[in-house]
Amino acid sequence: MSAEFFKVPKRERSVSLWVHPEGRVLGSVFVREQSLHHSGEETPAELFNQAETFVVVHREELGEYRFYSKSSIVRLEYQDQGDSEPGSEAMDCELHMMDGSLMSGKICAAFPPDRRRLYDHLNKGDDLFIPLHQDSGQISLINKSYIIYAKSL
Repeated sequence: MSAEFFKVPKRERSVSLWVHPEGRVLGSVFVREQSLHHSGEETPAELFNQAETFVVVHREELGEYRFYSKSSIVRLEYQDQGDSEPGSEAMDCELHMMDGSLMSGKICAAFPPDRRRLYDHLNKGDDLFIPLHQDSGQISLINKSYIIYAKSL
């Protein structure tokens, strides 16, 4: 049996990472061509909220692959490609970050009727990262451990 049979088909998706203490890192991450949770491509949010501690980042300009610890990634930014959950609602919020930055945007998710507060979403499951949708069509995937406080707008 060919080793190709066991490979999971993936594609590169360009991202901009903000890594502590390195700063801004440009590269690509590898997402599954078919998500395990819905039809279509896996989203960076799904990739970064998996249990693995490290993520592969292709640094094309350096010609190398690096394995970054998810806990050192403050946030990553990428272009929205219809990554919202079906039936999702938008919730405007501000996130005050440890590095002094202020992130504002919309959290888009399918909230159960009794769990429609920002507080509920921030405490949702084991997710380390939350996607924050920007008006520019970009998504900032925020590491929750770097948020000092959040507030609804």
